[in-house]
Amino acid sequence: MALIETIREKLRNGEYEFTIPHFFEEIANDDLILADIEMAIAHGVIRRQFTRDPRGKRYEIVGPGTDGRQIAVICRIKATGKLLFITAYRVE
Repeated sequence: MALIETIREKLRNGEYEFTIPHFFEEIANDDLILADIEMAIAHGVIRRQFTRDPRGKRYEIVGPGTDGRQIAVICRIKATGKLLFITAYRVE
């Protein structure tokens, strides 16, 4: 299964966590809601992979939010198998 499909499946199945409070502070700063994050992952692509983090590989997924703005979501798959949402922001 392609990595983006694995991430989408984890989202659909509720197999995810957030970096608290960072994730929620960041989405609030850009007037985003969880539906924007879900939409961006459902219709987006993995634009970049960050491989030098000792905690594990991170992925930047870019896709449309609910209002058509481009949204970037940074996430990783933890050793537990859960998806961790680290941050999200509007792509300018």
